[in-house]
Amino acid sequence: MGYVLLAGAIAAEIAATTAMKYSEGFTRLWPSLVTLCGYVVSYTLLSGTLRTMSVGTAYAIWAGAGTAVMAVIGVLFLHESVSPVRLAGVGLVIVGVVFLNLGGSSSP
Repeated sequence: MGYVLLAGAIAAEIAATTAMKYSEGFTRLWPSLVTLCGYVVSYTLLSGTLRTMSVGTAYAIWAGAGTAVMAVIGVLFLHESVSPVRLAGVGLVIVGVVFLNLGGSSSP
């Protein structure tokens, strides 16, 4: 159940971060509200994962997956540049999350 909640937290965080881009500095109402609601949902779901997962592992997966997916969204949909250095950075984030999971997670 922890990983299901974590997946929802990641999805909400990605939606909130994408909406933040379109809020234009929180000057547009609807994208600003989506940002606010998305982060509230994301943190609520993330806190639920901590009942079955260690905080370090859960937070690393949440932040790492969100970072990697947002980098891909940035390149594919927001016309951000891609370079070998950016690709290596995303790869290192993913490798770091994999290593954390291989190290195991203790239940609280």
